[in-house]
Amino acid sequence: MDKNWYAFRIFYNRVMPLVNDSIALGLEYFAPTDIISSLFFLHCGEEKLSQFAAKHRNDAVPYTRLDSRQPAVIPDREMEIFRFVVSSGYQGLLFLGDDRPEYHLGDRVVVTDGPFKGAEGHIKRIKKDRRLVITIPGVVAVATVYIHPDFLKKADTAE
Repeated sequence: MDKNWYAFRIFYNRVMPLVNDSIALGLEYFAPTDIISSLFFLHCGEEKLSQFAAKHRNDAVPYTRLDSRQPAVIPDREMEIFRFVVSSGYQGLLFLGDDRPEYHLGDRVVVTDGPFKGAEGHIKRIKKDRRLVITIPGVVAVATVYIHPDFLKKADTAE
């Protein structure tokens, strides 16, 4: 059975019922409540996802693809980068809300050194500072603290 990552929008900070049920079912989850209290991620198959979503319909709703009502699958690589950056413990991360087209403008870059080494995203000027914006398309965008340009390389030329 294939497992994928799925995102849920949480209602009224009701993350604990989702966390407790994930643990009870032995499912991998990620709840970035320190930065984004309204977001929850679950790693499971489609059948478990349907059961989980039905059980928690009063707590949360899954994000869906833009072209249908099917739950949006988050690629493992995007989830890995997002988890890495959000779990870094660095102060100054900025939750930008839902992913928007303006967060995808400009060159896609890879961080080559420093605490975010390996992260990929787009550079965006926010509050007079150039920051790396990490997105999960259609779900969320988060900006890091300033990253020196010497630590950035265009993604298409990164080794």
